[in-house]
Amino acid sequence: MTYDVAAVRACFPALEERTAHFDGPGGAQVPDMVAAAMASALLSSISNRDRSTRSGRRADNIVIAARRAVADLVGGEPAGIVFGRSMTALTYDMARTLAKEWRPGDEVIVTRLDHDANVRPWVQAAAAVGAVVRWVDFDPETGELPAAAFAAAIGTRTRLAAVTGASNLIGTRPDTAEIARLVHGAGAYLYVDGVHLAAHAPIDLSDLGADFFVCSPYKWLGPHCGVLAADPGLLQELHPDKLLASTDDVPERFELGTLPYEILAGVAAAVDFIAGLGELAGAVAPGKDRRTEIVGSMAVVEAHEDRLRRRIEDAVAGLGGIQMRSRAGRRTPTLLLTFDRLPADDVAGRLAGEGVNAPAGSFYAIEASRHMGLGDAGGLRVGVAPYTDDDDVDRLLTGLAGIQGTRRKSTKGPGSGTARGL
Repeated sequence: MTYDVAAVRACFPALEERTAHFDGPGGAQVPDMVAAAMASALLSSISNRDRSTRSGRRADNIVIAARRAVADLVGGEPAGIVFGRSMTALTYDMARTLAKEWRPGDEVIVTRLDHDANVRPWVQAAAAVGAVVRWVDFDPETGELPAAAFAAAIGTRTRLAAVTGASNLIGTRPDTAEIARLVHGAGAYLYVDGVHLAAHAPIDLSDLGADFFVCSPYKWLGPHCGVLAADPGLLQELHPDKLLASTDDVPERFELGTLPYEILAGVAAAVDFIAGLGELAGAVAPGKDRRTEIVGSMAVVEAHEDRLRRRIEDAVAGLGGIQMRSRAGRRTPTLLLTFDRLPADDVAGRLAGEGVNAPAGSFYAIEASRHMGLGDAGGLRVGVAPYTDDDDVDRLLTGLAGIQGTRRKSTKGPGSGTARGL
């Protein structure tokens, strides 16, 4: 497979600062066409949504386009796409809505692998109505979260299970389809946090088995907001708290206040960029439609990122004094490292001084960090993105080798591309 990463990088003005960004799990850099779309929306005549004025139609068309774009990204329906301030805010809103139907003794399942945004809203919603929380643990040595672990937690009073599509801390990708089979067998809902997964792999709601799927565009090259995707028919059955005058239509009944039109213009542009990414990188031909192009592009991105991940893992293994905490057999290109001699935040600071952004912490995956025996400190998180190149990897590995006091050997392999000069 060819992947012209230089062509991809040329679309990201922020990369001109020459920082090696391994901080994508916390928020990706943004391509120029996303910024241009947002600027155009802000600088155009725009009003609250209606179909009678040009400015009102412009706002309405932006929302319609954004729903269609995200539906293409996740393999859903536009009428099932809900926008919100963040994934966290959407999950709190949905937890409160679903909990209206829970009764004392009903059960909710959460995991210790998840980001706290897919844990605490459910724990707190359960506490408010007297429901019981069942915890599912992952293996702290391997990072694996087997679907079988859910079987013991699921019962006749299970109402919902929440699980990550991919751990934002160590990259583990649980088998959500098998988990969904078990959860649905009990007549319960499955709520999948896809924030980290959507940035690294093609998404198909039916394949995942998710009743609710949430993600954050700013993790996949877009602006800051949150998205929830569900079957429109399911959303019709749910009744969130809302203002008396606001519409009861789906999906609008779940969206509080006026939508941020400029943000949604950027969301649609980010999806369009992803759709064209494979062709831009010279790796795939144009597809027959946007959904096909997205799936092809993300498969190419996944292969590119996986090659760089293996480069980093192989090199780190040879440095000594570094523990690789990301060990699951199926995972995203997200590595959590801890060090024998130094706290991870010290390593992050020294790398930052060399123009390499790889932050340290538990990144709100507080249960996962504690379960691995890392307390609240976590480790150094290294994330690969579509714009990461071999020169970025070289700079990271050279920095780590210097910190460890080791001389690094080259780990570039065939097809690694041309390094950028600095």
